[in-house]
Amino acid sequence: MADFPRFPSPDDLLILLTVARLGRFTAVADALKTTHTTVSRRILALEQQLGGRTLERTPHGWELTELGRAAVTAAEGIEKSLGQLTSGLGNGVDAVSGVVRISTSDGFGALIATPALARLQLKHPSLRVELLSATRRLSKNRSGMDLEVVAGSVEAGRAETLHLSDYSLRLYAGTGYAQTHGLPASVAELGNHRSISYVETTLQVSELALQRPARPLDTAHSALTASSVNTAQFQATSVFAQIEAVRANAGIGMLPAFMAEGQDGLVRVLPKEVEQRVQFWVAARAESLRSPAVQAVLGAFRDQIQRMANRLLPD
Repeated sequence: MADFPRFPSPDDLLILLTVARLGRFTAVADALKTTHTTVSRRILALEQQLGGRTLERTPHGWELTELGRAAVTAAEGIEKSLGQLTSGLGNGVDAVSGVVRISTSDGFGALIATPALARLQLKHPSLRVELLSATRRLSKNRSGMDLEVVAGSVEAGRAETLHLSDYSLRLYAGTGYAQTHGLPASVAELGNHRSISYVETTLQVSELALQRPARPLDTAHSALTASSVNTAQFQATSVFAQIEAVRANAGIGMLPAFMAEGQDGLVRVLPKEVEQRVQFWVAARAESLRSPAVQAVLGAFRDQIQRMANRLLPD
């Protein structure tokens, strides 16, 4: 009887592929509806079969070794072949399926990601999404997420980054505040008014901070926070809370135009003098970017951004 070669388990290879995309065993276990122990055991079994280490632990999560990269290439081929097979059998299996985990800021998540993902799921019912909100820089360990959408400057390290869109920040006040206190006639007069901003101790995106002296328009930021305590009188981690604070006449705030422009109860402040442009970036591991589901999500984001172009950068 002929001896047949023992090939690595396709299931184990696909688990390794998911680890490569998410970087953390716990995230893989959540995505695959299994346990951390099972993921670890299957990776160990695969490494024993291949005769070497496929992963190494780093501050950025699990990273592939040279052997691991070769194994992931094979796993991607298996994933593609299985998708083609099931499509050929006519049982309706969609390549855009499974779980995509996304971290994003409040505003992008609510007004761009959510409608984009809802439309995408109508086309691909087997796609599941997990959307987490955070106003922060790119995660240093960059693990557990397929995609991270952030505002502001990008220090991506080993992640791949893609520019999604620019958007405008503008100064706004509530109509009641304007009637009671009047509006500043110059940037210098901003220091005489109450201000609304992010909680500085939790904010990690410098472009959204009011007193960061990095650009010409930041003289307005500094003036807005020039009080006896040199801080905003109303601070919130949520941009939605900031918008409602401005609408409730708590002070003047720097808000995303795509969320605030044209809203009832809000008026522009110093429209000719103050406007800040910020960028939305997305970061992901290279293995995640090769996923059909992740590519579909990025396409949906770009489609929604195109629909909102006039709101993101209004005249």
